[in-house]
Amino acid sequence: MRFLDANIFIHAYYKPQRTLTEKEKAMKEEAKKIISNVSQGKEEVITTVVHVSEIVNILKHGMSNDMLTKIILGLFMLDNVTILGVAKDAYFAAVAIGEDIKLEPNDALAVDIMRQKGIEEIYSFDKHFNKIDGITRLPFV
Repeated sequence: MRFLDANIFIHAYYKPQRTLTEKEKAMKEEAKKIISNVSQGKEEVITTVVHVSEIVNILKHGMSNDMLTKIILGLFMLDNVTILGVAKDAYFAAVAIGEDIKLEPNDALAVDIMRQKGIEEIYSFDKHFNKIDGITRLPFV
């Protein structure tokens, strides 16, 4: 099982107004492959409602509400996707962890969840996960 960060969805679905660089195109293609594999049930992933909220908050500016609803509901309906709720105390702990390891709270929450669940790999394009001991960031784009 891997943790699924919000930016995988953002890179897969967001349509910028400008031309993408070659690296950005590669990231978009990798993100689409990950989403495709997950949606086909080829692997199990875990995320949180906080990260789903991040997806909504960014993608709502670039797609119709119907399309966004379809994506989010589809995610919730997949048996191979675990979406964890986050209590106030857990988010508070993530803020404290983020201060210690120099990550913003949502990324620190991912790290905390991963450590609790024994998960060592995260799908994310955020390179700051590279500096976290015991965590491997995928893909390597």
